[in-house]
Amino acid sequence: MAHELKNKLQSAALDIACRITGKEHKKNIIFYFTDQQRYDTANNVIMPNLYALSEEGVTFTDCYSCQPVCGPARACLQSGVYPTQTGCYKNGINLPEDITPLAELFNREGYDTAYIGKWHLATGNGLNCERGPIPQSRLGAYRYFRGADVLEFTSHGYDGYVFDEKGNRIDFEGYRADCINDFALGYLDTVRAGHPFFMFISQLEPHHQNDRGRFEGFRETVELFRDYPIPEELTHFRGNYQKEYADYLSAINRIDRNLGRLVDKLKEKGIYEDTVIIFTSDHGCHFRTRNSEYKRSCHDSSIHVPLVIRGGDFTGGRADNRLVSLVDLPATLLSLGGIDIPDYFMGRSLLDDEERDCVYIQISESQCGRAIRTKDYMYSVCAPTPLAGMTMPKSPVYAEEYLYDTAKDPMQLHNLIKDPTYASVRKKLRLMLLEQMENAGEGRAVILPAVAVKSK
Repeated sequence: MAHELKNKLQSAALDIACRITGKEHKKNIIFYFTDQQRYDTANNVIMPNLYALSEEGVTFTDCYSCQPVCGPARACLQSGVYPTQTGCYKNGINLPEDITPLAELFNREGYDTAYIGKWHLATGNGLNCERGPIPQSRLGAYRYFRGADVLEFTSHGYDGYVFDEKGNRIDFEGYRADCINDFALGYLDTVRAGHPFFMFISQLEPHHQNDRGRFEGFRETVELFRDYPIPEELTHFRGNYQKEYADYLSAINRIDRNLGRLVDKLKEKGIYEDTVIIFTSDHGCHFRTRNSEYKRSCHDSSIHVPLVIRGGDFTGGRADNRLVSLVDLPATLLSLGGIDIPDYFMGRSLLDDEERDCVYIQISESQCGRAIRTKDYMYSVCAPTPLAGMTMPKSPVYAEEYLYDTAKDPMQLHNLIKDPTYASVRKKLRLMLLEQMENAGEGRAVILPAVAVKSK
């Protein structure tokens, strides 16, 4: 109660000071980002601290990744455009240095900017930063940095190292999610009174540990989730969920504990009421059920992610059921900061009341694919060229691959792409997808229709 009273008094005092000086009272903004987190894990059992935030803010029930792989999703958030528009259509491509990144727009408006954790946008054009320091020119204009380009290469679930903005190595000991969060708490001790800040916290958890081929939960809590119900959708397929799900949930639960520590720190410093917190993830996880790894597919298990925003105009403990894309979040961040949204941004601010007809998804590496998710359908196509996902940012020709009636089949178990009774639906969705591709600057393409199969 003392913290809450202190927050309200300090916020009121700042409001009065801004009115006297004629300056705008800008909110602090924290973007808390996880890696490979399914939408259905953001509940009050696994994530009680996030649930508490949602009770004060807004939960977006239909948020989808616009590119279900690490680097491209991050490129979207740092640029405001689709991955193919920056050239970062797959992992291992650096964010171009000739664009205006998100942090620079905040810098220009007097914000202090900080990035903590996994970056994944520095390696490329002959420079490999996967395990080493990142040149300042490749840090997306963030002025404070504690992270690594590919954090899963400089650390494991426990112990590792990151770098600061000057390239100095910083070793850490303990559970990785705790240590990354500690760097964020340390940054809060450096913020200047009266100066708004924008901090992007990019946790690696619950992403699997690449070189060990498994998820690494917080050891003390893994057994607590051993008997937690596995999502029914996964049980219809082979995969490694039986072995890995407990560690996966344990990692998410530990993320939540760290989110709670962050909130406590904000309250301790008296800036909680002046801070907007956005929590989301880059993509989901299907545990090798839809392809040979964990994401890079059109299915909801790959693309449906949690999104909770608390603070500013996002209050009331309500649900927002609009279709939302990750590409909408850069515009939302700028609008929260009172910053003009560039005309070239592909997303729209969630402070506006506009509604999407669909979310547009680009898929790379596993395939060169394109998809749209509407309220009732998932429709996906892929380039027929072998290895296109690793060699082609886009294709002149695609072939229909998946159609799911998600209103009737929410687990996406029945592919209707060749069902003749859905021919008119496919035609409508095909035209909608082609329009989205053109809007994203991909030019005209041809989508080859699937051959209808008569039902027996």
